[in-house]
Amino acid sequence: MSGNRLIDMYAVQVFVAVAEEGSMSGAAGRMGISQSGVSQMVRQLEDELGVILVDRTTRPLTLTPFGLALRNRGAILSEELCNLKAQVLDAGRGVKPDLRIGLVDSFAATCGSAFTRQMLGRVSQLSVRTGLSPQQGESLLRRDLDLIITSDPLMDANDVVRYRLFTERYFVITPRSLNQPLHSIDDIRAMANVLPVVRFNRLSQVGLQIERHMRGLNVRVPNRLELDNADALTAMVAEGIGWAVTSPMCFLQACTWVENVTAHLVPQLSLERSLYLVARRNEYSAFFADACETARSVILDTFLPRLAALGKGVETLVTIDEEDSREYF
Repeated sequence: MSGNRLIDMYAVQVFVAVAEEGSMSGAAGRMGISQSGVSQMVRQLEDELGVILVDRTTRPLTLTPFGLALRNRGAILSEELCNLKAQVLDAGRGVKPDLRIGLVDSFAATCGSAFTRQMLGRVSQLSVRTGLSPQQGESLLRRDLDLIITSDPLMDANDVVRYRLFTERYFVITPRSLNQPLHSIDDIRAMANVLPVVRFNRLSQVGLQIERHMRGLNVRVPNRLELDNADALTAMVAEGIGWAVTSPMCFLQACTWVENVTAHLVPQLSLERSLYLVARRNEYSAFFADACETARSVILDTFLPRLAALGKGVETLVTIDEEDSREYF
């Protein structure tokens, strides 16, 4: 098949009917065309793909591995095509869209329910996927998601629009039993000589950022324990296994354990991250602005009050842009 030639999607729909009915005649009856027409379309697909899709020597007919692959993916595409016309017409009439949102784990755990509750009133159907920031960014660029809240603003992508929700500075947590205040980087280096570090997984955006920054500060400790979520990381510190660098949102995510840790707000640490709302440019533009307003209100009305209620002072490490200074980029 020519690399520039697209597959005939009607032929794919006919093939899916053959696969589901188990015969050419059954597919012909479902699709309202002749049996010879069905057979011709299946052969056309085989010629275009350069593979055999159907084993015609068996009764009922069976699919080859190539045919199974086309049936599985083709059935999904066929259903999407059936819904496409209605979705286009609904969009033109101003009907609320279906929306697929990706949320980085820390936001999903702390603000996800409040954000989702408000968004449900603005869409006809909502799908929410949680995970690490790199995964969410890849899904947005593949068009598997429509909007993401992430710590990765995808600065190398030209076809997206971004809005910064807030910025938070990192701090150090130690077991409450340690009873050793930390005021400077030298204090952190001294503690690192006697207590192991508990790290975020370095495949994550947070873990990679912390690892690089600590190396730059010449805080070098053996890599003994890595974890892939804030709840587990804070639990390990609470149990006295080690110390860690974390963020306010990750700290709230692990609120079950915070009473058993000490938070050290070390200004010299000078490490921060921002969370962004990111979408593809020129898609649902008005809806994107509405989602930004919703996320901002959740940060102000839900996230910050809950953070302050922990009584550790870490809410002072969160910065939110003034409403009149916000910008999309």
